[in-house]
Amino acid sequence: MMSLQNPAQEYSSDWVLLNMAVRLRWLCGVLGVALAVVIGAYWYHQIIRAEHYERLAENNRLRVLRLDAPRGLIYDRSGRILVENTPTFRLMIDRSASSDLGASLAFAAGILGREERELRAALERHRGVAREVPVLLAEDLELTQVARFEVSEPEHPEFEISTSRRRLYRHSFQTAHVVGYLGEPTPAEHDRDDSLAAGDLVGRSGVELLRDRRLRGNHGERIVVVDSRGRLMGEDVQRADAEPGESVTLTIDLRLQQLAESLLADKAGAIVALDPRDGAVRAMVSSPSFDPNRFAGRLSQEDWDRIVHAPGKPLQNRAIQNTYPPGSVFKIVMAVAGLAEGLLDPEERVYCSGATRLYDRRWRCWQRRGHGFVDLRGALQHSCDTYFYRQGVKIGIEVIAAYARRLGLGGRTGVELPGESEGLVPDPEWSRDRRGYPWYPGETVSVAIGQGPLLTSPLQVAVMTAAVANGGFRVRPYLVAGGGEPPEPLGLDAEVIAFVAEALANVVANGTGRSARTPVVAVAGKTGTAQVVAQETWIRSEDLPPDQADHAWFTSYAPVDAPELVVVVFVENGGRGSEAAAPLARELIEDHFGAAAGT
Repeated sequence: MMSLQNPAQEYSSDWVLLNMAVRLRWLCGVLGVALAVVIGAYWYHQIIRAEHYERLAENNRLRVLRLDAPRGLIYDRSGRILVENTPTFRLMIDRSASSDLGASLAFAAGILGREERELRAALERHRGVAREVPVLLAEDLELTQVARFEVSEPEHPEFEISTSRRRLYRHSFQTAHVVGYLGEPTPAEHDRDDSLAAGDLVGRSGVELLRDRRLRGNHGERIVVVDSRGRLMGEDVQRADAEPGESVTLTIDLRLQQLAESLLADKAGAIVALDPRDGAVRAMVSSPSFDPNRFAGRLSQEDWDRIVHAPGKPLQNRAIQNTYPPGSVFKIVMAVAGLAEGLLDPEERVYCSGATRLYDRRWRCWQRRGHGFVDLRGALQHSCDTYFYRQGVKIGIEVIAAYARRLGLGGRTGVELPGESEGLVPDPEWSRDRRGYPWYPGETVSVAIGQGPLLTSPLQVAVMTAAVANGGFRVRPYLVAGGGEPPEPLGLDAEVIAFVAEALANVVANGTGRSARTPVVAVAGKTGTAQVVAQETWIRSEDLPPDQADHAWFTSYAPVDAPELVVVVFVENGGRGSEAAAPLARELIEDHFGAAAGT
């Protein structure tokens, strides 16, 4: 008897078979995709990134070590070393060789006696450097620290000790503003200059900045074979020697520089000495100063803030960056301008009673009892304010400003150092453009004695004085030997320059500059006392608060007959130029010419 199959059972069986076929196809698809991913990954890593992995494998066997280029030395004009390099030990870390970077930093912090966070901050500076490239972690290690890292090398192969050279500024405070200091390059500087490497320092001021690229030289490298612990195995695979930086010789006379710094040791101010024949700077000192050796390594933010905000702003170079009213040294400009334009009769006499009245205002002379009748020679010799008040009105601000700029005031001198200020020589156009109101005649009276809206730097005064000393030529001051330029003739009548030069010699021989006289050599000069705050009555500078005391100036040159040296002394809030500045110039001149004569 034949049995009939249940239709429902037949349908169920077909459904199961169909479902199994679908699942099988899905499984095959998933397996196919997985296989494709595996094949694709294999292809990507073996073909596309083959070079990368080959390099990583090679790095397990080869190590690239940098050969630091010694930074060039800096000498004074006689070949005496101002800046050199001294050996130092540095701690490098290969982050790729550390299984636990945190533990590595904790171990290093224990030996170095520093906070672990400081070392982490040091690593942050090298964030963009490839992990397998050793980077600087600490420097200036002591020998005991070096020994401890060396003996722990088997347990900590990620550390290595390298020798480097630390900048040594032999005369620290004495030459700081001239030679400058070093600092870490910014990320932008790294991007602009591919010669910079991790751990490099670059010039930040002075000659270090001015000649930075030449002083740095070019780093070399050696490629060595290492074992699994990073120890050197055999000879170098490849080597490219470093190219030392070029050395620089300056025009500075170290003996004169040291004496100038010692004279300003307890004062704020600046001293500039230069050769009026070509502009070579023999001394440039700004006080207070700083120790550039503190910048030779990595300076913390706290230390930097402490230096920047120190009393007296020691990082400022008062010789070129700060500007001040020139006081009576500006009377040199007045004499040259009035004579050159025929507006002054040198024999004309003006009576000084101690004050005069102009534009409905009483203008006082520094000499309370007055100077009596004085001509131009006497007015310069005794620095009579009353004479120049009246002659200033006659000459006019436009002529005064034109000759001041012609002699080197109110503009950069062109010295190689960065950050030089222009100063200010005002005129009616300046008043309209900058202040928005016209120039008032009474302001010319103030400018005539070096006050009012008139600002100049000690180096600019030196350039002005050099023009009188050398017979009417403007020099461009320079610091690097061989960098001088021919002086520029100013087109002034020789008789005008000769008259002013003779008058300046009388200032020192018998006038306000007598404290600069020396038996060693004949000196010419001009004193200057610049008010910091307006004074309606005669008040002694020493009776004013220290920050309101007068500024003291003295500008000079010697010998009178054949000038070889210009010396400008500026003492901030120092009082009278004849008392606070001129004696310092005398000491410099005596020492310089006394040493030259062998006395």
